[in-house]
Amino acid sequence: MIQHRFYFFRAYLYPLFFGVYFLTLQFCSNVEGAREQAERGFSVQTKADRLLISLDGSPITEFVFDDKQVLRPYFSNARLPSGLQVTRNHPPIEGIDAMDHDTMHPGVWLGCGDINGNDFWRNKARIEHQRFSVDPEVREDRLTFSTDCRLLTEQGQPLGRLSNRFSLFSRQVGWLLIWDANFQADSQTIVFGDQEEMGFGARVATSLTEKNGGRILSSSGAQSAKQTWGQPAAWCDYSGKIGERTGGITLMVNPANFRESWWHNRDYGVFVANPFGREAMKQGKKSAIQVLKGKSLQVRFGALIHEGGDIDFASEYNAFLERSSTEFIP
Repeated sequence: MIQHRFYFFRAYLYPLFFGVYFLTLQFCSNVEGAREQAERGFSVQTKADRLLISLDGSPITEFVFDDKQVLRPYFSNARLPSGLQVTRNHPPIEGIDAMDHDTMHPGVWLGCGDINGNDFWRNKARIEHQRFSVDPEVREDRLTFSTDCRLLTEQGQPLGRLSNRFSLFSRQVGWLLIWDANFQADSQTIVFGDQEEMGFGARVATSLTEKNGGRILSSSGAQSAKQTWGQPAAWCDYSGKIGERTGGITLMVNPANFRESWWHNRDYGVFVANPFGREAMKQGKKSAIQVLKGKSLQVRFGALIHEGGDIDFASEYNAFLERSSTEFIP
């Protein structure tokens, strides 16, 4: 009787047991595959004051739109999915980072030290976020969203409007941010003044600075802060080493802007594409860019967050141009 029961178990229950076992393995494999698929690409978590943005399941930056100290929108703590961070810690960490300009250099930003005499760079006037005109949307290898802002004077009075469209793209060497900005003179003429502190800027991680062995390279082939300062260029890259790893940021200028950008580059880690400060950048007479009431001024820039020491910057710049919009869509 015992022997018959054993034959019965082997003949009928063994196949059932192993069938369930292999189905379980397949189910677990499918779940893991679905999880990996879900973690690929961009994802966004919305907070009261910022968007937490991830790529391939790893945090890569924060888009901050409401800050009591930094009175303009910005991207902070930009890093690669591998965890390599290429912008300075925000806020900077004493003992690790240089502590200068802690609220003026928050990561990657667009700022202007003079619009109708109001300082939107040094956090005296405010670019006030009002709403997401287009909520964050992930499609294929990109993340897009748009915002509406109000320009407020140093006295808190309305000056004009700013619409931003942000597009983030996955690249083999990292990821690309494209920042479309449309300044609108909805109630009065607005005038962009002439300063060094105007335009699209970034502050690199302390270890990447030229002071710590990093390198600044422009599209013209010039190197160093001294050689690139005040010079026109389609792009500038600021790269270096953190431990044994290499990474950096490439800021890019779209040729569709109202004119070329000159570069305000410093060996301590800040670099800025500046199309406004002609006299300040030693390139001619004092500039005043007027936007008449009812008109607008659009500028487009890019920031490539990259890892590795062998980057084809010309190819990446062409990819930026191909992905840049030809027409602003609010």
